[in-house]
Amino acid sequence: MNRLTKQLFLSAQTSVFSSHDVSLLLPGGEHSRQALVKRAIAQGEIIHIRRGLYCLAPEYRKKPINLFAVAQHVYGPSYISLESALGYHGWIPEAVYGCTSVCLKNSKDFQTPLGLFSYQRVPQEILYTGVERQTDDHGNAFFMAGPIKALADYVYIHKLDWLGAAPVIQSLRVEEEELRSVRAESIESLVENHRSRRVRTFLLSLQKEIPR
Repeated sequence: MNRLTKQLFLSAQTSVFSSHDVSLLLPGGEHSRQALVKRAIAQGEIIHIRRGLYCLAPEYRKKPINLFAVAQHVYGPSYISLESALGYHGWIPEAVYGCTSVCLKNSKDFQTPLGLFSYQRVPQEILYTGVERQTDDHGNAFFMAGPIKALADYVYIHKLDWLGAAPVIQSLRVEEEELRSVRAESIESLVENHRSRRVRTFLLSLQKEIPR
């Protein structure tokens, strides 16, 4: 086992780490640290996700990797949204391939050894309005959009002139019971946060159909 791999296995709380994490674990010069990283990659002990971001190979991980948690490190600040969030909440029946997120920077896709990470820019006043911090059974943390927030982002990205629940049910096959479970008051903060007139119109029309 590579010296770096051993240090990461013994010390790391997560299987995903950055170049900065490596510098904290191993004293010495940058050149020697990079040489260890390259050697571990060549030996198949470490996987290079993107520049400055890595993870341990499966056989050296203490716990499984959560792609939602990895997404926060690939490109940020960001949160899981769109199809990935709707699938996470069980609102859409289709399997979701790749990991879809929303950010404030330019939209970007990253094809990595762990899969595709897609980021869409959605202008808004406060990025994390309607977003909650989630933790899986292994302690991996990530920011996840609530289902209505994910729908608002979806409307913005796809430039949809949706009004009310009908197009959501017809196009995404969201169950009417799921929409009925949302409280109208929870939509108000999203209306105030979004800059898009199209999104605000959609949210307000949806709010009128949801019981208070």
